[in-house]
Amino acid sequence: MNIICFRKKVLFIVLLLLFVGEIFYAGDLEVSRRNAITRAIEIVGPAVAGINVIAIQEYVTGPLFDDPILNFLFPEQIIRRRVQSLGSGVVISPDGYVVTNAHVIENAEKIVVTLMDGKEYEAKIAGIDDLTDIALLKIEGNNFKYAKFGNSDEVIVGEWVVALGNPFGLFNINNKPTATVGIISGIDLDFGRQESGRIYQDMIQTDASINAGNSGGPLVNVNAEVIGINTFIFTGSPLSEGSIGIGFAIPINRVKVVVDELRRYGKVDRTFRTGLTVQNIDRYLARYLGLSEIAGVIVTNVKKGSAAEKAGMKVGDILIKINDRKIRSKYDIIEEIQENFYRKGDKIKFTGIREGKIIEFELVLE
Repeated sequence: MNIICFRKKVLFIVLLLLFVGEIFYAGDLEVSRRNAITRAIEIVGPAVAGINVIAIQEYVTGPLFDDPILNFLFPEQIIRRRVQSLGSGVVISPDGYVVTNAHVIENAEKIVVTLMDGKEYEAKIAGIDDLTDIALLKIEGNNFKYAKFGNSDEVIVGEWVVALGNPFGLFNINNKPTATVGIISGIDLDFGRQESGRIYQDMIQTDASINAGNSGGPLVNVNAEVIGINTFIFTGSPLSEGSIGIGFAIPINRVKVVVDELRRYGKVDRTFRTGLTVQNIDRYLARYLGLSEIAGVIVTNVKKGSAAEKAGMKVGDILIKINDRKIRSKYDIIEEIQENFYRKGDKIKFTGIREGKIIEFELVLE
């Protein structure tokens, strides 16, 4: 009888241990499902915005006929129509400032920002910088959930990242951003000036899926910091618009600088003066100057008291390099300044030739 009781007690203890073990195992599984990526999404998700834009699109009708008389009677026309487009953004302050791409709100007549609680806000444009493709919006209210900026100079190739946004308008279905996960595939990619006039330099590449509607949304690291603003993708074919795992984001350190000026002034002031006038060197001038190649520009005027005069430049100097870029024409100087987003106060190094000797100049933009 005692043996039977003992066995029952043993069996009860075994079953109890199995039951407790199952509870702990289930708890471990729940813990293991949550990681740095899920935490980053939970933290930044409420700051992600879906952006709905009603814009005015213009296009010109071409000649309708081959007959000049009929074309005179029915001339080309400018057609305007309202179109709706979608994009993403991220709230960056509790008082309702939202960052997105400039191309997302291009020609906007009305902008509606939707947040994760489903509330909609009509947004005003606080500032646009087309050159860097960055725009700042403002919605009315306080105590908004907002995302924190990281440091894009510390981005590591291979680290995990999350792209958050509103691809194909899916945000509007459940008022939650879509998350895609990948790694940093590359950094410091320079695409230069595009046909749109925008310049994409030092871009971050990721294989996290970015699709139509993701533009303007945040690229987030596992510390829940925004390290870039998703901007464009390569599709591999003009006939396809889907992601093939090659997407690009504007580094957040550039966004910080631009947003700061947009917030204060509504624009980025890139006007500057050098006091320098130059002329391209053609083959005749190169022969006259005894140059071995047709390259560089010759200084034809230096304004008194200007930055060029303070740098020590003189009429007749031949400029062959700006920073580390070879000067082929005066447009190389303009492109170098614009592509590096220089503004007044920034220093530029020139390499020149004077009386057959190499000379260096440091010019401060004014």
